[in-house]
Amino acid sequence: MKETPLNVVELIDENDEIKLFEYRMPFYYDGREYMVLTPLEEETEEDGIVILRVEQDDKGDDYYTTIDDLDELEEVFDAVNQVFEQTLN
Repeated sequence: MKETPLNVVELIDENDEIKLFEYRMPFYYDGREYMVLTPLEEETEEDGIVILRVEQDDKGDDYYTTIDDLDELEEVFDAVNQVFEQTLN
């Protein structure tokens, strides 16, 4: 029997399909907040992470958005990988 992680996040993709992720950790970089997720889908070919930026709407409620700026994405991804490498060693 496969154990289900406690920190499951449901997100809706561009095709309006629900995708399940495990919430791994919050991450703060360059004054911004991000959340690091790993996909729970069994059909995923390789292990990977998803990084979303945390933003606030006009009411101050959090929402999560993709990182469209490739330079920002690369910098945050590299920083997250460094944290993962440090925790593994």
